[in-house]
Amino acid sequence: MKDWIKAARLRTLPLSMSGIIMGAFIAKWRLYGEGGVWDWKILALALLVTLLYQILSNYANDYGDGVKGTDAKRATEAEARAVASGKITAKQMRNAVILFSVLSFVATVALLYVAFIPKYMNEFYIFIGLGVACILAAIGYTVGKKPYGYMGLGDLFVFVFFGLVSVCGSYFLFTKTFSWDMLLPGTAIGMMSMAVLNLNNMRDIESDRLSGKNSFALRIGFKNAMIYEMILLQLPLILLLMFFGVNGFFQSQNYYVFIVMILLIPIAKLRRKIMEIKEPKQLDPFLKQVGIITFVMAVLTAFGLNFFV
Repeated sequence: MKDWIKAARLRTLPLSMSGIIMGAFIAKWRLYGEGGVWDWKILALALLVTLLYQILSNYANDYGDGVKGTDAKRATEAEARAVASGKITAKQMRNAVILFSVLSFVATVALLYVAFIPKYMNEFYIFIGLGVACILAAIGYTVGKKPYGYMGLGDLFVFVFFGLVSVCGSYFLFTKTFSWDMLLPGTAIGMMSMAVLNLNNMRDIESDRLSGKNSFALRIGFKNAMIYEMILLQLPLILLLMFFGVNGFFQSQNYYVFIVMILLIPIAKLRRKIMEIKEPKQLDPFLKQVGIITFVMAVLTAFGLNFFV
């Protein structure tokens, strides 16, 4: 059991929940202003679904990189990765991927049933398709003949699914509407998620070069990937400020919404520390830190918007 828990990479779970929290509590703030109803059961099921997606993705990545021999070339990670180290066999991990695919689909159907049935049948079927796409994306990063993670497309998929789909999709589950301003927090969470993936790919840039995994960081080189990382960490808070501005908070009396801006200090310190790194393997501790900051960003935004709700 210990090896399965380790393979699930618990440190990635807060990042996966960030988009759901952001979208759900923006929806709560908006529904409160419009006299609508916010259902906590949708939040609970949405968090369950995203956690299952994340564990599925982690198991699929362990399996895909393990059978392709990618993890065997990562000297500092070979013991940590279950399939590469032999702690879990490839067959066992493949079965776990199948199991979590089924669990993810069942949980998705349960979530959409609560959110849409019986009044919103068209939306129910559309989101079923979106859920299947999420499951396929979770598996397809490293599994298959042409995994998109090996073609440098991981950043794009992370932005879409961890950012736009997670934030805007969860918002839609509550409100049954789409609002263009939701692209701002969706992009903010998406960019923070890309920052985590880019750090991961920068850390593994040399081993990925040997194994033929052409991540985006490898394609543009370590120096440019570092510049890219700084941009990804710089823009999210600006995007949230734009969201607050669009919704009139600069003229309102709810100053609590700006509490999320206290993250300017830790993010600035984090950027400086990352820029000082010269050896890629030393980037590993920052993955968890960026993930936690993303989670705190979502929680503080939720708190600020709903302080008076």
